[in-house]
This record gives sequence, structure tokens and C-alpha cells, in this order.
Amino acid sequence: MGGPCSVQLYAADAAQAQRVGDAVCAEVLRLERVYSRYRDDSLTTRINRSAGDAQGVEVDEETAGLLDYAQQAHALSGGLFDITSGVLRGAWDFKSGRLPAQARIDALLPRVGWTRVRWQRPHIVLPLAGMELDFGGYVKEYAADAAAGVARRHGIAHGLVELGGDIAVIGPHPDGAPWRVGIRHPRAPERALATVELREGGIASSGDYERFIEIDGQRYCHILDPRTGWPVRGVAAVSVIAPQCLVAGTATTIAMLKGAEGPAWLEELGLPYLCADAEGRLRGSLRTA
Repeated sequence: MGGPCSVQLYAADAAQAQRVGDAVCAEVLRLERVYSRYRDDSLTTRINRSAGDAQGVEVDEETAGLLDYAQQAHALSGGLFDITSGVLRGAWDFKSGRLPAQARIDALLPRVGWTRVRWQRPHIVLPLAGMELDFGGYVKEYAADAAAGVARRHGIAHGLVELGGDIAVIGPHPDGAPWRVGIRHPRAPERALATVELREGGIASSGDYERFIEIDGQRYCHILDPRTGWPVRGVAAVSVIAPQCLVAGTATTIAMLKGAEGPAWLEELGLPYLCADAEGRLRGSLRTA
């Protein structure tokens, strides 16, 4: 899931805590097995290996729901949220300390574009050889929601699930007190820029601090514009609260992709949010503790 993960539960006893914790972890690991692009046996890999095959791949109902969601997010974002854009990592190596050649980006861009994909339940077709789907931009948040749902079905009413910094709340502390969640400073990761309180729903954050290279004082982050193949600019970090962690995560990603227009777009949606610039200056509607 791309980072440290934790589950915090209030249970009747240690046996229930262990049983529910195991079930929650099993659900997260199941989703990683199915959707990780790093596994040779995952559904994502099977879909990507079918690129160029007119027959495509038949998918299950859960995957169909995720593809429908990706299609809706693509439309809502004006094409910025695009799960075919992961192929651009073939040009960007954030450990190299070097910018890619424009020719390398230009060679990959024809393989990017959800509008090229043929998606008609239950079949997904990637018409061009070398195209790829990457569920990594939202399956972690989906997994957090799914794991919280597993805990509730096992009788847990209070707790939270955190997967790589994205959080789904099962319920508040037993006394009704909220969970206090720190929001990372984009240039000082060891300290919190702000703290928010959450009793339900989910919170997700995104920023230019996760994977990046800096050249001549300019930061180039891992969030790539699918239209140009280049990193986004304009906002250093975004955090959003929503009824589901999945929605919060998608909104943060789109806001980052919209750059300077991201805060206004979040205002239109009516989702509580915080945006930070590189100096840590905040704006947004999310109340801090």
C-alpha cells in the first residue's frame, strides 16, 4: 500500500481484537494481490498484458465498480484523473536526479488516455500495445474503506484504518471524542502543519513531497499531468475530508492536478479541505484543532 499501515480498534477483549485485526489485514492484502501492478499474478498485470488484444479481459463485479468510478472521476476532472497515465513512470525515475528527455515523454503520451480505452461491462480492452491501467491512484483509499467495513461487520464500532497516510474512520472513541489527525508539512515531514478532528468518514492527503527530484531549485513531483507527461505545479499539499476515504483521495489527487485552480474546484464540490504552498501557508475550509 505504499507506506506504513496501522489498524486501531476498540474491542471487547484481546481475542476479538486479534480476530478482527486479522480480518482487516486479510482484506487489505487481498486487494493488494488483485490490483498491485508489481505482482505478476495480479488482475492489473493480466489486463496490462492484454494491451493490443481486441478481445480484452473480462472482469469481476468489484473491478467493474472501480473502473466505473475511474471513468466518472475522469469526466469530473476534465480528463486529469486518468488511470492510464501510469505508463509515464517509464520516463520518470525520481531516484536518478535527472529530468527525462522530452522525446521519451513524447513516445509514451500516445499510450495515455482513458478515452482510448474500450470499457463495456464486463470487458475492458486496451487497444494499443504498451497501454497500461494503474489502480494505484485510488485503490489504497478504496482498501481503507473496505477494511473499515470489515471491522464494522465484525462488531467494531470505534477505531480507524490508516493505509500509507490515508484514513478511514470506523467510529469515534467510545466516549464520542474524535480522532486527531496530523497533516504533514510539505517541506518538514517530521512535523505536522495542522491537526484536524474526525469522528467519521475519511481523510486523504497528497503532495509534492512523496517522490520528487529537485533541479536548480525546482521541485518535480510524482503527480504527472496526463496531457503533458510533466509534474504538476501550483500546490504543495492537499488534504480532504469526505464521507469515504476513496472520495477524499480522488479529490486530493484532482486538486493537485488542477494546480492553482485546485482550491476553487474543491470549494465548488463543498468538500472540507486544506491546501498548503511550499512555505506551509494554508488555505481552505477544513477546521483545524
